Amino acid sequence: MSDRDEIVEVCTRMAVHADRREWDRLGEVFAPSVTLDYTSLNGGEPATLTPADIVGAWSGFLGAFDATQHLVANHLVTVTGDSAVCTASFQATHVLANRFGSPLWTLGGNYEFRLVRVEGAWRIAGVMMTVVWADGNKDLLALAAQS
Repeated sequence: MSDRDEIVEVCTRMAVHADRREWDRLGEVFAPSVTLDYTSLNGGEPATLTPADIVGAWSGFLGAFDATQHLVANHLVTVTGDSAVCTASFQATHVLANRFGSPLWTLGGNYEFRLVRVEGAWRIAGVMMTVVWADGNKDLLALAAQS
């Protein structure tokens, strides 16, 4: 497989493993230290975490939804030696039955993945999410956090 194919694969696996609740496999896509930047959604500052930290947080938060679906497409990849950048479009739908409104909340935007080669395999060392649009019930975030 080419570097580009491997990079697209690992970025796709991040979404697939999270949506399928394959928490034991999710950690495999990350480098030992990962910078997550979700400030376009939540404000604050980017966080640097270990794969175990990410899996723990995402399994608690995303796992509280009835279902999620993260579609990642339009990958553009630039490789420079043992590092790479992959940009991609995303659409992320979150489903949670509730009595206070729509059970759906969907975001659309862009990811910028920063990757490094670790022991011969591409791993995600950074994710920056830029939200471009949203639709549905944003209150699902708070409801999921309470679960």
